[in-house]
Amino acid sequence: MIKKNKKIGFIGQGWIGKNYADDFETRGYSVVRYGLEEPHINNGDKIKECDIVFIAVPTPTTTKGFDDSILRSAIKKVGIKKTAVIKSTILPGTTEKIQEENPDIYVLHSPEFLTEATAAYDAAHPNRNIIGVPIDNEEYRIKAEEVLSVLPQAKYAKICKSEEAELIKYAGNNWFYFKVIYINMLYDLSQKMGCRWEVIRDAMAGDPRIGSSHMNPVHESGKSGGEAGRKLPFYEFHLEPVHKTGRGAGGHCFIKDFAAFHKLYEEMVGDERGIKLLDSMRDKNIDLLVNSGKDLDLLKGVYGEEVFSSTEL
Repeated sequence: MIKKNKKIGFIGQGWIGKNYADDFETRGYSVVRYGLEEPHINNGDKIKECDIVFIAVPTPTTTKGFDDSILRSAIKKVGIKKTAVIKSTILPGTTEKIQEENPDIYVLHSPEFLTEATAAYDAAHPNRNIIGVPIDNEEYRIKAEEVLSVLPQAKYAKICKSEEAELIKYAGNNWFYFKVIYINMLYDLSQKMGCRWEVIRDAMAGDPRIGSSHMNPVHESGKSGGEAGRKLPFYEFHLEPVHKTGRGAGGHCFIKDFAAFHKLYEEMVGDERGIKLLDSMRDKNIDLLVNSGKDLDLLKGVYGEEVFSSTEL
């Protein structure tokens, strides 16, 4: 039986932190929320009383690179000997560094897999629960098991190294980034050939190896067109090649996470052909976003003003 006597804290009450906190409250846990908005802004000192603290704060990629400064500041609010669980997307190796800087708490990483349009449902019905530990020993695995015990049960649960958990998140987001670009190219080809896109799309979605998500060339960022909290078939909001409405891989995750992955691959692997492939995918996606007017503010935040005059970045 799950023990619900633990006090659970949440730092960050954007759409990710809010939906996780809502789920814990629904399941009967004592919850403390801290964020920069009312009514949570005065709860900062209460976070140290929480046994487990989930942190979901912005970790943007800017023109200067990956920025985890908000996260590093937020984690200082966690109480001594308590457990901090980072839900924010972070570069591989970040959890280990933050643990080294905060030796009086336990720092874990658990990537989130929420879709903005169905976040409430996703938080309550996870497909995967992954907990990454910066130190792979019995003490940290016990802490990871405690976190798993308070999360909604998932079909797939894994305790692994924090670096692996961090890379899993980037692996998924960038797989979908690649898929969105290919779907847009396939859409253009089908239009030139006079083929009906919905026929091509639905036939592909019927192949379980391909799946039905992220196959809409025309797509509105964060919108599903359905009721809040209702689990929609993925194709209702991911299967059209045009997103805020426009084309390309946009939204609050794809642009910044691809840029971070791009730089990480260049630094860690350095394969010239692989880098050229990533360069081309970046430039193709920028073309799609700019030409359709989609998520231009997010694009500028990552690549700067010059992104609108040239894709030769």
